[in-house]
Amino acid sequence: LYADRGYDHDCYRKRVRARGIVPAIARRGTGHGSGLGVYRWVVERTFAWLHGFRRLRVRWERRADIHEAFLKLACCLITHRQLNSFC
Repeated sequence: LYADRGYDHDCYRKRVRARGIVPAIARRGTGHGSGLGVYRWVVERTFAWLHGFRRLRVRWERRADIHEAFLKLACCLITHRQLNSFC
């Protein structure tokens, strides 16, 4: 589990370890450059791509299956765009 300094507390580390997950939580007061931002940027970039689809930015559908279908369609379109950019 990767987390930023906002989750730097022993109670969070204990809860995560109790579930068998190894935490990589940045410590407060330490210098930057731990490498955690590399993974976070990928997630934030993906959310930005998904928010490029107006229908996903604000959830208008009441039914979860319809929202999930639009989410899967958006992921397919994002993947298609990425594959086309390599060619």
